[in-house]
Amino acid sequence: MRIAYIYRMDTELEYAINRWHEAVNDGDPAQAAAAVSDPIVVLGPKGAGPISPTDFAGWVGRSGIKLIARSWHPVSDRLMVVEQDATWPESAGPTRVATVFRVTGAKVSAALRLPDLGSALELAFICREMAASE
Repeated sequence: MRIAYIYRMDTELEYAINRWHEAVNDGDPAQAAAAVSDPIVVLGPKGAGPISPTDFAGWVGRSGIKLIARSWHPVSDRLMVVEQDATWPESAGPTRVATVFRVTGAKVSAALRLPDLGSALELAFICREMAASE
């Protein structure tokens, strides 16, 4: 029974993150809002904090960002770090970034974008330890 539970959680985690990437890369505000929790916690170059699915969808529509997943790093049953190549409409080429994803109930409940894989993994491990000590 425990093995089936772990498999379901891994599948749910990957499903939610893939759905998030599809919504962002398609630039589809309705799909983006449906892929995230209310609120979703975000971190990026313009700040950090909880935002509504509507605000997240607005960012998706305005930013024009595309994020291509390059490597996946599971941290727990709810946390995953994904290294990505990011491009924007005005960029000359891709920029390598990494995002810490938290998934709650088949939706992305946190997307914390950091400049590199090392800092994203460090933050993810801190988040995992904080959750474990509650």
